[in-house]
Amino acid sequence: MMKELVHILVVDDDPSILKFVSANLAARDYAVTIASNGAQALEIIDREMPDLIILDLVMPHVDGLTVCRRIREFSSVPIIILSAQEQEDQKVQALDLGADDYLTKPFGVRELLARVRAARRRAAPEERPPTEVTFQSGDLAVDFVRRRVTVAGAEVHLTPTEYALLRELAKHPDRVLTHDMLLSRVWGAEYRGSSHYLHIYVGRLRRKLASERGPRIVTEPRVGYVLKTST
Repeated sequence: MMKELVHILVVDDDPSILKFVSANLAARDYAVTIASNGAQALEIIDREMPDLIILDLVMPHVDGLTVCRRIREFSSVPIIILSAQEQEDQKVQALDLGADDYLTKPFGVRELLARVRAARRRAAPEERPPTEVTFQSGDLAVDFVRRRVTVAGAEVHLTPTEYALLRELAKHPDRVLTHDMLLSRVWGAEYRGSSHYLHIYVGRLRRKLASERGPRIVTEPRVGYVLKTST
């Protein structure tokens, strides 16, 4: 049987970027669809959800932030943001809306492919069955086999990156995991030192897993984070 190709949607209003990204992805056997603006991208997604989206921030009519926000209303598909260097605030805002990663223009082929592989890896099931099947603490439950998270019995929808981060914390409850440890295990070794990813994603998890008893994920200043269990 032929292996089904991974479908990637590339969205950018710059024809040279579209050509560069799509050609290099296609050369590595990815199935690529392109869109030149946000409205066109949303129409394509409505017809067929891709496996991954590479999304420019600054586009006419419907910008990347709006597209990201709309996608996260119904899908956890991995999203990699394309951004110019001076758009730091927008990059942070995009991550806070649920984007999984970002590439700063200009970027090279190796970096592009590495980010795509990392995003796909976070979204993929674990290669080996988990040693622990579930994690339970108070009203928080994590099913490692089904990748399902519930709070007080209600399912919590997490993006692949949010789930990967929570899974890592839940596998080591009441233990401080350092910034670089989490970055390496969740994003990849090349992300060491990029603590802003952790700050944003821990914030998202705290909001989604909110508890009246206080924060479940506790910050160890200048060291890392710990998932506290109920006492």
